[in-house]
Amino acid sequence: MSDDPPASVDVCIVGGCGRVGLPLGIAFATRGLSVVLYDINADAVAGVNAATLPFAEPGAAAPLAEAVAAGRLRATTDPASVGASEHLIVVVGTPVDEHLNPDLGAVPRALERCAEHLRDGQLIVLRSTVYPGVTALTEKLLAGKGLRTDVAFCPERIAEGRAMTELFTLPQIVAARTPEALTRAEKLFRHLTDQIVPLEPEEAELAKLFTNTWRYIKFATANQFWMMANDFGLDFARIRHAVAYDYPRAADLPMPGFAAGPCLFKDTMQLAAFNRNNFVLGHSAMLINEGLPLYLVSRLEDRFDLADSTVGILGMAFKGGSDDPRESLAYKLRKILALKTRETLCTDPYVPDERLVDLDEVLRRADLLVIAAPHEQYARLDTDKPVIDMWGLTGQGVRV
Repeated sequence: MSDDPPASVDVCIVGGCGRVGLPLGIAFATRGLSVVLYDINADAVAGVNAATLPFAEPGAAAPLAEAVAAGRLRATTDPASVGASEHLIVVVGTPVDEHLNPDLGAVPRALERCAEHLRDGQLIVLRSTVYPGVTALTEKLLAGKGLRTDVAFCPERIAEGRAMTELFTLPQIVAARTPEALTRAEKLFRHLTDQIVPLEPEEAELAKLFTNTWRYIKFATANQFWMMANDFGLDFARIRHAVAYDYPRAADLPMPGFAAGPCLFKDTMQLAAFNRNNFVLGHSAMLINEGLPLYLVSRLEDRFDLADSTVGILGMAFKGGSDDPRESLAYKLRKILALKTRETLCTDPYVPDERLVDLDEVLRRADLLVIAAPHEQYARLDTDKPVIDMWGLTGQGVRV
């Protein structure tokens, strides 16, 4: 147990300079709380302290600059910073390994790195998406170190690109084992919203996994429908329009496209592991979504002489309007096409990747274009080359 002095800041966020922690820290700072962001990425820490966003997040730049200038928000690589806060929020990533097994130790390891500075009386909030039981594991870890702390699980549910809106408008799920911890966590998150949904920790852990898995399965359904229509020479976009038009029960049927990124696939596999890998829907969704690049290339092979073609991939982010390439299926598409084509060129207006080339060069050199991320820049391309658009971005149908 640390002998650090009592709290001098309201909130410390572990992993605080990432895409989840930084918007959360900015949000608390805009509501008048003092915030310190603890992160092991020294470059990101330096950027935040210079009031520079390390990634794109609309609406975050101005409040970041204001909070830093006012002294309400700062970043550090010093683990001792966790002992100076009343509320400690953990937002580290929780990946699955190469065998699709959840990493149960990500959150405990983050706390172990700074455990000597933790102290009695703190509220420790887990914000990461965790395998069911990790909240209980964290409680045991802290108790085993002789610490008398309150622990809560309050999962993050924002979408990248909407953080500075959704942090204040989405209901906050708040879960804790004791009434005291629940009250403290609820009071903390009422700084952001009055909509609080209380649950037991294990209920909340499943609620977050169910949320992401439901989206992943919906995307897989749309992708399977698209492939069915495609294989019979029909345009899924026209069919979907008819199905959803003024018909609320089908309004949430998505358009097809790559379902990727750092959360949906990973959390579906965490849920499968939790249910002893007895999750037919989840595994089927994985096969459909992860197999989409292969299906797309097989359709292209039917229509084009790929071996004698240069193919341009437009967009390498995992979703439209984002600069985040993590787990993007555009990179899987590139690997497959590299084996099939004369040359494959990739471009993206947002993703920082030295292997990418300018859009103008791709439009000039490619024989065929594939929209892999639906950036709005690609909706009105000035080209006479064939454009493969499974997203429906160009309004020209989605048949391949």
